[in-house]
Amino acid sequence: MSTTTTSAHTSFDIQWVREQFPAFARKINGYPAAFLDGPGGTQVPQRVIDAISDYLVRCNANTHGMYPTSRESDEVIAQAHQAMADFLHCDAEEVAFGPNMTTLTLALSRAIGRTLKAGDEIVVTALDHSANVSPWEALQELGVVIRRVDINTDDCTLNLADLKSKVNDRTRVVAVGYASNGVGTINPVADITRLAHQAGALVFIDAVHYAPHGLIDVRAIDCDFLACSPYKFFGPHSGVLFGKRKQMKELKPYKVRPAANNLPDAWETGTQNHECMAGVLAAVDYIAAIGRHATGKKMSRRESLVAAYAEIHDYERHLTDRLISGLLDIPGVTVYGIRDKGRFDQRVGTVSIRMNGHMPQQMATRLGEKGLFTWDGNFYALDLTERLGVESKGGLLRIGVLHYNTEDEIDRLLAELRAF
Repeated sequence: MSTTTTSAHTSFDIQWVREQFPAFARKINGYPAAFLDGPGGTQVPQRVIDAISDYLVRCNANTHGMYPTSRESDEVIAQAHQAMADFLHCDAEEVAFGPNMTTLTLALSRAIGRTLKAGDEIVVTALDHSANVSPWEALQELGVVIRRVDINTDDCTLNLADLKSKVNDRTRVVAVGYASNGVGTINPVADITRLAHQAGALVFIDAVHYAPHGLIDVRAIDCDFLACSPYKFFGPHSGVLFGKRKQMKELKPYKVRPAANNLPDAWETGTQNHECMAGVLAAVDYIAAIGRHATGKKMSRRESLVAAYAEIHDYERHLTDRLISGLLDIPGVTVYGIRDKGRFDQRVGTVSIRMNGHMPQQMATRLGEKGLFTWDGNFYALDLTERLGVESKGGLLRIGVLHYNTEDEIDRLLAELRAF
């Protein structure tokens, strides 16, 4: 494999990137493993593995003890919060860790539920992962009304006119995804936030699927809450919640009596997963290292992240163009979502398809035997697959493009699909 992949859009050191990931040495039935399953969880670089192992070997202890390993644990935890603050562009006390985005969203919805009354409304969308729908639907037991925003089925984008019609003076929360984990659509979250705030509503953004693909700036978006999952951006299984200081202080989270009331401790119930925090710190630093490697400059972590995502954006767009163009040329293949490359700034490289005469599970199984890892089903975006009319037909085959994938992997996939 050549050191750089070049296109009209980008020059990207893919060899340096792939050298960071030990998983890429794996073979399946003699075929190199091609991890096109990133939307379900990414692979991790060696530095993340080392950070987790090092924490367990060097300073595995509970917090706030009067001895070295405990103090070192406190420092790792503080550094992890600061790394995520740099990643999201917020303050460290506005970052709360938890086991995963779903659990954090459920905890937040419970806390917000304490402020709601019967007749209050929450807006969700048919484009979202169920983790950003079900926790809000659970508040119907309080008499809260759930409004669901429809999609434009031709390109799998949100119907913004429908959204505007459902936000009103009774709306208390608008919950929306940054990018669809099913079809890759990027939502105009800053515009949606402005609309919601004009109605006096809070905004919660599920950024799980967007985080590996694009730079997040919660200050620019001005959202009230945002959640992401580090295992979707090259880290360990964990969850991170951003909340504006004002809202996090005003809400009353469910917690045990000994837990501190200060931020972010009040939102981090019980003993946290310290080794995963160490891994998250390493994952953020890995992405920042891409920016430093590309520019050859010494920069702050945030500056390095900005540079890294510029590189990632261009390279992934090149691969996405190659993938979608190839899929559209295969007879019998239907590509769901945005297909016009002139609009690829409105999508990430997550592409879902169906193929005449073949069930998605059958396709995923056959591709897997050739070392091509893809997902089939609904990916917990159940409202989406139902709306598209494919849920009862086995759902979709999902292909995920990330910055560690290669042109060769895309071409292998396309060749196998043509041979079906």
